[in-house]
Amino acid sequence: MVNPQFPFCEREYFAGQNRDCDITKGIKVILDTVLGWFSKDMGIDLGTCNTLVCVRGEGIVLNEPSVVAVRKGTNVVLNDGEAVGLVAKEMLGKTPGSITAIRPMKDGVISDFEITERMLGYFIRKVHGRGGLFRPRVVIAVPSGITAVERRAVIDSAERAGARKVFLVDEPMAAGLGAGLPITEPTASMIVDIGGGTSEIAIMSLGDISTCESVRIGGDDFDEALINHLKRTYNLLIGEPRAEQVKIQIGSAAPLEQEMTMEIAGRDTISGLPRKIVITSEEIREAFREPIAGIIEGVMRTLERAEPELAADLIENGLYMAGGGSLLRGMDTVISNATGLKVQHADDPLTCVARGCSVYLENLEILKDALDQSGSGWD
Repeated sequence: MVNPQFPFCEREYFAGQNRDCDITKGIKVILDTVLGWFSKDMGIDLGTCNTLVCVRGEGIVLNEPSVVAVRKGTNVVLNDGEAVGLVAKEMLGKTPGSITAIRPMKDGVISDFEITERMLGYFIRKVHGRGGLFRPRVVIAVPSGITAVERRAVIDSAERAGARKVFLVDEPMAAGLGAGLPITEPTASMIVDIGGGTSEIAIMSLGDISTCESVRIGGDDFDEALINHLKRTYNLLIGEPRAEQVKIQIGSAAPLEQEMTMEIAGRDTISGLPRKIVITSEEIREAFREPIAGIIEGVMRTLERAEPELAADLIENGLYMAGGGSLLRGMDTVISNATGLKVQHADDPLTCVARGCSVYLENLEILKDALDQSGSGWD
């Protein structure tokens, strides 16, 4: 504070302060540049089901399930902190009483702060391979509809896991870039990204989101709907991994030319004994009716809020689908029937968001001011 007894010093005081700030900022920029020579900047698609990591100049280098195995009642990760990803997913539903396999992401946001931190730390160490001073800058894709508190939780987890500086990008923007859509041009680009926990629906133009909807319905809800259907109809209890397997093999959103059947084994809820049944793809489609309707409602709400000129563009441009949930048979058909628009899948829809993060990494110096970012680091 300036001493009120010496007002004539005020101008000199603040001039000195500004010079100090400029010098400090310059030093920080130089240090950040030097540290960048020895660290790998990375992008992370922090998904409910899977986490993908890309590295600047290398593309996607890691794709593993968002699962961590810990000792029951603690946050101690098994195998000296290495029971993460593929190793941990194999334990889902099959762990003894002393072990718990945890998915720390729920509906696209962090549900367990400490476990998420350990999971991110494992992935960053595995990709970066360095510690100490040479920490990476990290771009993380997050659902567009999460709160400021939930965004802060992602930043804090990444910093504690080893990131030097954290930037957040909305998933629809990353998915649009990864799908190769012309989102920077004065025309409408629409993306429907159906992930494990959320469905991100957005109309983009001139490098920004015009209107969007974040629906907390995704692939996990399809699995849960199937589990509830089998329990209610057949008194058969199955686990999430088996439900996902059934969804992939014979699940559909629209009628198939040739309907399929599959044998499913589980535990009888009445007798408690193992039992198996045969289920048809028509039954599964009926079980999926509610989550599919929720996603379609989100698409319709987004279109209803679109500017007239952008809505007109979509007649010609159509919409693109990304994310693992978009691979459900007939999902493009039901959305096309509901909206009247041309619907097509992006190339490799499972990796669209990660590839979009890679584009942000390659242009981080230009785009970083437009991203949500942490206040730490050298910037």
